[in-house]
Amino acid sequence: MKLLFALCCALPALLAQEPGAWQVHGQATTVTQTHGAFPSPYQGPDSLRPVREEATSFTTTLMTGWRPLGGTELYLDLEGAAGKGVSSVLGMAGAPNGETYRVGNPGFRASVARVLVRQTFDLGGEARKVEDDAHQLAGPRSARRLVVHAGKFSVMDVFDANAYAHDPRTQFLNWTLMGHGAWDYPADTRGYTWGAAAELYWDDWAARWGRFAEPREANQLEMDPSLVRAHGDALEMEHDHSLGGLPGALRVMAFRNTARMGNYRESLAGAVPPDITSTRADGRTKSGWGLNAEQAVTPEAGLFARWSWSDGRTESWAFTEVDRSVSAGLSLRGAAWGRPQDRLGLAFVQNGLSADHRDYLAAGGLGFLLGDGRLTYGPERIAEATYALAVGRYLTASLDVQRCWNPGYNEDRGPVTLWALRLHLGI
Repeated sequence: MKLLFALCCALPALLAQEPGAWQVHGQATTVTQTHGAFPSPYQGPDSLRPVREEATSFTTTLMTGWRPLGGTELYLDLEGAAGKGVSSVLGMAGAPNGETYRVGNPGFRASVARVLVRQTFDLGGEARKVEDDAHQLAGPRSARRLVVHAGKFSVMDVFDANAYAHDPRTQFLNWTLMGHGAWDYPADTRGYTWGAAAELYWDDWAARWGRFAEPREANQLEMDPSLVRAHGDALEMEHDHSLGGLPGALRVMAFRNTARMGNYRESLAGAVPPDITSTRADGRTKSGWGLNAEQAVTPEAGLFARWSWSDGRTESWAFTEVDRSVSAGLSLRGAAWGRPQDRLGLAFVQNGLSADHRDYLAAGGLGFLLGDGRLTYGPERIAEATYALAVGRYLTASLDVQRCWNPGYNEDRGPVTLWALRLHLGI
């Protein structure tokens, strides 16, 4: 109620300002996904169920922004979510619906998703005009600038961007196509965290660094309040370029997470089956890197690729159970067949595990997403095709299909085909 009262008090001041000084956007997305029965000689407590399933998820977001001063921007997002994923989002490292997370209650829940202060310091250079968009106020933007973000937001708002594979509401649905699969990026079960990041833009180059809160325990809503005891650090370098007059970008990232995590190898020396939670200790780390590339090949088509790796010694903590991942794909607008606002996407991703992680699962250990009770290891491979049909100015209807070989890295199970219908309203 206090938040609603504050918004009502601020509304007259916002309306009195020039256009571009404030914004209000909204979105609603529903995904219905299904798969049929598939070969499975056995299953465990964290397996993708080998019988026909259907599940629906729903999210809606009110996104507001305000520029009270020239370089200061404030953003507030209110978000509601309901529903669930197939098998309660268990059994596939590359979970098939990016609009679902590991939440226990499928009922509607509202929350504050973002409370963000963004401060931009103009360092000169060419001024470029940016259009109004969600979390982006319209106005001039210098090619040389320092941008500081602080508050509650998604780490993916700042890092690991890609024009063709980043947003499960409008692009690919699979978790490991919307970002680096091996980056166990800091987030609560809804995908948000508290922290700060700084970005330095210098013409075609950009460098960014951030530190963010980690969950108190694996895959939890409650975050550890100490950024000294538990934190996720990320460093990324980016270069934007033009090939044949068409835009592209290369990004290189390094990351390091510190939290009270368990160790796979230590757990294997204990009880049978092993229990990763019994080996948790403060100060445990997970490090890795990621490469991210995008390139327009025509005005209507673009290619993307990602490659990421983590050491995989400590338990998966916040995102998913992936220690190595490589992906590539194509995004194509429908101008060639008279539907310029439609988009076709084709992609492939292969996910893998460290030796310690696979031995843990093979011995019957459970993670927060995976656990078949045993394991005949093989890389998890997923192909995805999606077609987004523009229905008027604001609504998009997408048909999506994914084919997964070795779900949960298990050659004894699958393959499985998953179909989805996604409706997205963006205003």
